[in-house]
Amino acid sequence: MLPVAVAAIAGAIALIFLLNLTFPYLCEDARFVLRTSKFAFRLLRVYLTRRVVTVLDRFALQVKANPHKVFLLFEGRPYSYRDVDSASNRIAHVFLQHQPAVKAGDTVALLMNNEPDFVCVWFGLSKLGCTVAFLNTNLRARSLLYCLDSSGAKTLIVGADLVDVVEDILTNIKENNISAWVMGKSSTLQGVNTLADKAEEASDNPVPASWQSTIHLKSTFLYIFTSGTTGLPKAAVITQLQSLRASAGFWILGVTKDDIIYVSLPLYHGAASLLGICGCIEMGATLVLKKKFSASQFWNDCRKYNVTVFQYIGELCRYLCNQPKTEGEKNHKVRMAVGNGIRTDVWKEFLERFGNIKMCEFYGATEGNVFFMNYTGKLGAVGRTNFYHKTLLSYKLVKYDVQKEKPTRNEQGRCEKVNKGETGLLISPVTKWNPFSGYAGSKKFSEQKLLEDVFTKGDLYFNSGDLMSESQDGYIYFRDRIGDTFRWKGENVATTEVAEIIGMLDFVEEANVYGVAIPGYEGRIGMAAIILKSVQELDGKKMYNHIVKYLPSYAYPRFLRIQESMEMTGTFKRKKNNLVEEAFNPMIITEPLYFLDSSEKSYISMTEQIYNHILSFKIKL
Repeated sequence: MLPVAVAAIAGAIALIFLLNLTFPYLCEDARFVLRTSKFAFRLLRVYLTRRVVTVLDRFALQVKANPHKVFLLFEGRPYSYRDVDSASNRIAHVFLQHQPAVKAGDTVALLMNNEPDFVCVWFGLSKLGCTVAFLNTNLRARSLLYCLDSSGAKTLIVGADLVDVVEDILTNIKENNISAWVMGKSSTLQGVNTLADKAEEASDNPVPASWQSTIHLKSTFLYIFTSGTTGLPKAAVITQLQSLRASAGFWILGVTKDDIIYVSLPLYHGAASLLGICGCIEMGATLVLKKKFSASQFWNDCRKYNVTVFQYIGELCRYLCNQPKTEGEKNHKVRMAVGNGIRTDVWKEFLERFGNIKMCEFYGATEGNVFFMNYTGKLGAVGRTNFYHKTLLSYKLVKYDVQKEKPTRNEQGRCEKVNKGETGLLISPVTKWNPFSGYAGSKKFSEQKLLEDVFTKGDLYFNSGDLMSESQDGYIYFRDRIGDTFRWKGENVATTEVAEIIGMLDFVEEANVYGVAIPGYEGRIGMAAIILKSVQELDGKKMYNHIVKYLPSYAYPRFLRIQESMEMTGTFKRKKNNLVEEAFNPMIITEPLYFLDSSEKSYISMTEQIYNHILSFKIKL
C-alpha cells in the first residue's frame, strides 16, 4: 500500500510541475477567475432580487462593523470610519436646512484638492441622493464654466485653498444662478456661503435612506470629467453599477482589509476616487491620503505609515526613479502597486531600485465599458485575458486606418478583426449587461463614441479610441491613442480645446496643436504650429499670460513653431504626422521655434543649447 501512496504523491507532484510548465500562470488565473466569479454572482443576485447594494451601503456596513478602524490618514491625523460617516451626515443636514434645499436628483459640483473633506462632502451629498460632479482642480475660467454648465450643477462647493479660482468666474456663476460654497469658516467673496462653520453646528444623526432618490444600478452616482478626442472636457456618467465594479478592483487583485493603501493621485479622477476610496471601503481597509504627490517624501511616507499598496500613474514612477539614489531604498513594506501608464524601461528600473513590488497595471477609460487587469505583473502588459474575462466583458481588436482615422470596413461594410500580435482598435459591445452610460449634456458626444453595424447589422460597439494588441499567451498591450488628443502629466489634453484658446489671441490666424515625445518622459508634451496674422509678430509675454490664464498647466503648449502655411488632408484636416516627427529640434527645423520659459514668463527663442538642456534633463519639463 505504501508504494502505491508514494507513487500517487509523486504523480501528483509531477502533474503540478507539468501544469506549471505548460500553464505558468495557472494558479494566478484560477484566483482571478474565482474572485471575479464571486463578484459577478453578487451582481447577478442584485439583478435577481432587485435589492441594490451601493458603495454607500458598503460604507454603512463598514461603519457598523469597524466604527473605530482608521479609514483615512491625512497629514498624520487619523479619521475613523465613524468619523467620516458623522462628518458626511453633518454636511447632508446643512444642505437640507439651507434654503433652497439641495434635494435628491440635484447635481452638485465639487472643486477640491485631496483632503478628508472631499470624501465627507461627496458622501454627504450622495446620502441625499445627489449626483456629485468632480471638477479638475487645474481647470480655469472658460473650461470650468463649461463643466458647470454641461453637468447641470446649480451648487458649487470649493475647497478653502481654491477660492481664488471662483473669484475669477464669480460674476458668471451668479448670472447662472449657481449657489457657491467654500469649505471654510469665512469667505472674503460676497455671495459665497461658508460650509465648515455650519457643518460644526449641524446634527450628525444618520440620514434616512428614504431621502435618497430611487436608486438602481443605472442611477447616476458621479460625473467625472474626461478630455476626449475633441473639444472641452466632457462629463462622463458614472453609474452605481460602474462604481461597484471599480470598487472590486483592489479586492480582485488580492488587496485585503489588513493592507495600508497610499493614494497621492487627485481624487477628481476615477482611479483615486473609485478604485482607491471605494475600493478601500469594499475591504474595510485603511487609506493614506496625500494632498499632492511628492517624490522626495514618498518612501518616507511609506515607511512612516507602513504602506503595503500604492496607486500610481506612469509619471509618478518615473519621478521616483529620477530621485537621487540613497541607501536602504528597498527598506519598506510595499508589496503591490496598482495603476497605469508606466513605460517598460521605467518599470524595470523601478523594480531594480525599490525591490520586489508586484506591479498591477490596469486599463479602463473613465466612461468605458471594458477593462483589463495585469494581475500577474507581466512586464509591459496592461492586462491579461482568459475565456472567463471574454465571456463577462467581451471585446474585439479591429483593423484601423490611421490615415482616414476610422476603422477599416470590407466590401460588405463590416469591420475585420486583427490577428494575435497585430495592432487594432479596441472596441466592446454595448449590451444590457455591459452598457455604455455616455456623457451628460449633448447626446452627440455619446454618439461619437459608438460604432454601428460592426460585424452584423444593428450591433453596437463602444469605441475606446485606443490601439491595442493581444499576444499569443493572452496579454494585452497598449500601443497608441487615436484622434486629436495626447496624454501629459497623467492627463488627457484635447488639442482642439488648446487650439481654440490660442486662436483667441489677436495676432494668431490659425493654430495646429499636437503632442510630441521626449526621451525619458511619459506621454507627449504640448506643441503648437501657428500662423500669424498679416503684419503681426509673436508677443511672447502676451502669449504666456493668455495660456496660463485659460489652460491647466499640463495643457500648456511648451513649444511653438511659426509657419507660413499648413499642410491639409483631402478632407481639409490639418496634417500633423511630419510635425510630430520633427518635434522641436532646431537643427532640422528652419522655421522659427519658441520655448515656454516659466522663469521669464514668456515664450523665448528656441536655441540648440535649450534643446540639449531639455534632452539632458538640465531643463525639467
